[in-house]
This record gives sequence, C-alpha cells and structure tokens, in this order.
Amino acid sequence: MTRERMMGEKLFYLSHLHPEGEMKVTLVLEPRSNISSGGSPLSPSAVSHSDSTSSTQSLSHGGAPELLVGLSYNATTGRLSVEMIKGSHFRNLAVNRAPDTYGKLFLLNSVGQEMSRCKTSIRRGQPNPVYKETFVFQVALFQLSDVTLMISVYNRRTMKRKEMIGWIALGQNSSGEEEQDHWEEMKETKGQQICRWHTLLES
Repeated sequence: MTRERMMGEKLFYLSHLHPEGEMKVTLVLEPRSNISSGGSPLSPSAVSHSDSTSSTQSLSHGGAPELLVGLSYNATTGRLSVEMIKGSHFRNLAVNRAPDTYGKLFLLNSVGQEMSRCKTSIRRGQPNPVYKETFVFQVALFQLSDVTLMISVYNRRTMKRKEMIGWIALGQNSSGEEEQDHWEEMKETKGQQICRWHTLLES
C-alpha cells in the first residue's frame, strides 16, 4: 500500500508553452523500469541519447545537479546494495558542452576510515547521464548505524584532470535531512529498494 513505483517520465521545457491561452500536449513517457530489459525498444543507449540531445538546453539552465540513488539492505546476508541510477543538470563549467562524468562511492566506518570504494564507468557528453550501476558493500547489521556512504560525481576534463560536480553522504554522517531520511527508510523496509533524488553539494 505504501510503495511507489515510477512508471515513466518525460522532460518538458516550459519554454515550449504559449504565453497566452491553453495548450494541449501529448507526452510519451519513457518507462524507466524497462531501461535495462533486452526486449525493450528503449535500450540504455537510446535513453542516454534522448536524454543528452533533448537536454542540451539544461547546460544553460540554472538547476542544481541532482542524483537518483537506490538503496537496499538485506539484514540476513549483510549486503548493502547501492544503485547509481541517473543524474540531472550536470554541467561542464569550463566549456559550454555536456561533461564526461563518473561516480565514486566510499564506505566509511564510524571514525571516518575507508572500508571500501568503487566507481562507475564514464558517461560521455551527457548533462543527464543514465548510469544504472549497482554496487554491493558487506555491512553487518550491528554496523549499519555506524557507517557513512559517500557518493561523489566527477567531471573528467582530460586524462589526468578531473573536477568534482558535487557529493552527498548517507548514513551516520549524512549530509542533510533528505539523505538521513533515505537511509532510515532503507533500514525500515527490510530488503526493498528505495529510490530518491538528492541535490549534490558543491565541493
């Protein structure tokens, strides 16, 4: 009764609206749940391409960069699953083109020491990249309230240079109320994936 499931989404720019009168528009929603299925007409590359082409205008928009993250925890196996699903409003501040981005995930213990790390593959030239990558961390139930998950998104400018687009932290040292609420909801749902958008903080 309490679960919500995203059936589809579509980006619609308000600049397309007529200043006067009413306007009826038919929007074809893109089914997020079918993104990873092989039989879907929407392949990951197709979704990535449509996101990047239709959203090049977001380079000039002032929206804050956001990240959609899915969390689930299995107390029996001690597996913390973190899915980096997609980003929004990622900008390349140096040049006026979409950035090449990737995510880094760090799991820290109660005193801030690194327990584990991993990173996504690079998404090239997309202001709204689709990652759909899941990472599993081994965390015992008694440790779950004492760990912090840090997620950082980077723009790779050259082979050696990178700049941070933003970051969030979830768990013991959450970076905000939304992040703390997401973590607590994950613990309460006992194995079900909980997906939430988070606004990235500047480095």
